[in-house]
Amino acid sequence: MAEFEALAMPLFDSLYNFARWLVQNGNDAEDLVQETYLKALRSYASFEPGTNFRAWIFQILKNTFLASCSKLERRVTVAVDSEDDLPPTSVTPESLLIGGSDIDAVRSAIEQLPVIFREVILLCDVEDASYREIAEILSIPIGTVMSRLARARKLVRQSVCLTRSAPRSADVLRPRHTSGNGASPALGQAGFV
Repeated sequence: MAEFEALAMPLFDSLYNFARWLVQNGNDAEDLVQETYLKALRSYASFEPGTNFRAWIFQILKNTFLASCSKLERRVTVAVDSEDDLPPTSVTPESLLIGGSDIDAVRSAIEQLPVIFREVILLCDVEDASYREIAEILSIPIGTVMSRLARARKLVRQSVCLTRSAPRSADVLRPRHTSGNGASPALGQAGFV
């Protein structure tokens, strides 16, 4: 029991963050992590010492999530989410690539991803899992990890770019008129700036 605890407890925050992104609800994430720990403890005897415990327990979480998807979709959970319930983010290569973009737009883009893309980008860019670990956790080939990660990042970039290019309400309310030569009118001429 102490050996399991020594391996499992340092992973609690990472498991919760991953679960929170998967189920998109703090209460359900807590339930998912609790069920994951219970299953992992019950089957700890089958864990092979010397292998990747992190990948093993993340795989249990992923399988538990998949098994409970239909149950979670049928349940109606009424909870007030606050900003404090959101998983913390860290500086990652992807966040640097997106650079300076609105964090809400990035979170929204990730939340809108299909689960197969969301889980890969979260494991890689938020949990810093290696491609090999992700492949073990998700039971997919490394090439599939790389392909899904590239597609997920592309979808996030596209979503953030669309969010950035959407007209702001102030731009809609304050039209810019130009003179016949394409230049903005001088103050006092027709239109408002």
